[in-house]
Amino acid sequence: MELAIFESEIQIRPDDIDMNNHVHNAKYLDYVQAARYMQMRDNYKYPMELYIEQGYNWFASEAHISFKRALKFGDCAIVRTQIKEWKGAQVSVNFWIFSKISNKLAAEGYLVYTLVSLNSGKPVRIPQEIIDKHLIYK
Repeated sequence: MELAIFESEIQIRPDDIDMNNHVHNAKYLDYVQAARYMQMRDNYKYPMELYIEQGYNWFASEAHISFKRALKFGDCAIVRTQIKEWKGAQVSVNFWIFSKISNKLAAEGYLVYTLVSLNSGKPVRIPQEIIDKHLIYK
């Protein structure tokens, strides 16, 4: 059984645009980050505030992105994410970013997030209760 894919819409802002008149490459990761926050709150019902209350935070420890086509001002980014795997203190998340106007793939890749204790600043094994809250299937 495959884990669910969730989707968020991110409006492209004027300050996202670079001198080539398209979205700057660094903004694509910002879009994924914003989508993950929304999806944690809305789809998993486990918002970032809950992690912080429990003494945890997520840190991006690896990022891979392949750019396919440019997003431009006036468009919206549709960000889809899917948890790929849990391993120790880390979770891998696949993502796909589409243009809402053309429905074409603009970028795809994955991020690895590491769960860190706010007290020690060190990675901690992801508790099973957190994994269980994120096991939402298609």
